[in-house]
Amino acid sequence: MTRVGVVVAGVMALSQPAFALSCMAPDIARDYQRAAQSDDTYIIVKGDLFFDEADLPDRVEQRTSRARDRVDLEGWLAGFSLTKDGFTKRFERDVILRVSCLGPWCGGTVKGEHLAFLKQEDRQWVLQINPCPGMTYASPTAEQEQKALACFRGERCQAK
Repeated sequence: MTRVGVVVAGVMALSQPAFALSCMAPDIARDYQRAAQSDDTYIIVKGDLFFDEADLPDRVEQRTSRARDRVDLEGWLAGFSLTKDGFTKRFERDVILRVSCLGPWCGGTVKGEHLAFLKQEDRQWVLQINPCPGMTYASPTAEQEQKALACFRGERCQAK
């Protein structure tokens, strides 16, 4: 290859678009509005999530373009669902963790306390875990819990 060919090849390689995942910061109010405007049924639950973290997909390690775009994992959520009085209605059920991937990025989470928007599909509850965070909040803060309650009560519910 001539020097000109090397330079042209180098310039072309550098001019390729850089692909990066750009996500909005997670926001309880935005998630609440999304769930409320959906035709699907959602509940909000705060509790302890149990699942096998080793089953979470890792696209970076897989290095394959044929990897699935979604993986369903079995889990268990024990806590309370949201009512107008707060997180007061007992909730202990199997849940499906629906982990979505986009290119090399996959959603991820950890075991432990969560505030989660669960989508009802048939007779099952689905916890959606996407590459861009939202719809589930590990180790929720008191502020996040209060925002969820305010939205549920029809009080001020505005995304930041």
